[in-house]
Amino acid sequence: MEKSDILCITNRKLCKDDFLKRIQIIAAAQPKAIVLREKDLSEEAYTILAEKVMHICEKYSVPCILHSFAKAAMALNVKAIHMPLPLLLKMTPQEKNHFEIIGASCHSLEEAKEAERLGCTYITAGHIFLTDCKKGLPGRGLTFLQNICENVSIPVYAIGGISNENINDVRQTGAAGACIMSGFMKCNNIAEII
Repeated sequence: MEKSDILCITNRKLCKDDFLKRIQIIAAAQPKAIVLREKDLSEEAYTILAEKVMHICEKYSVPCILHSFAKAAMALNVKAIHMPLPLLLKMTPQEKNHFEIIGASCHSLEEAKEAERLGCTYITAGHIFLTDCKKGLPGRGLTFLQNICENVSIPVYAIGGISNENINDVRQTGAAGACIMSGFMKCNNIAEII
């Protein structure tokens, strides 16, 4: 996989070792960005964790995209945010204007078009393949991904069950890249992922 097209999505609950040590290993591998997706935390706890993760990301010159907590991102003067669509819909124009990068999670073509209309600079689309994160739910597949890529003008990153075995199929749909969660959080050899 090319370093330039892989986003790391965090989930500290999947991480068997020290989470911040894992973030350092991931940042050293140079993904396109690290999306700090720890939305089960309180805003206060998230802010504390975000400061630590941002410090690691800065050390390795890897962009850090905060997730869900727009007010915390603004307080930390972070210019990149990823929002679930329902939270994006609640953001004011003034809040959106703070950010240079706005991403949203989309699960249909309609959501993708709405995210673009709402000012997103990129979206994630999924889940594409079977994944432990969505147990029992079939993946939406490559045709779904290609349809989204062909109908929006912003970069689309595939999410859900992405691996070395299927990343080239993802790229052939027109996707800008892919998001990986479990692989980054669980893998002993990050070099196998990137």
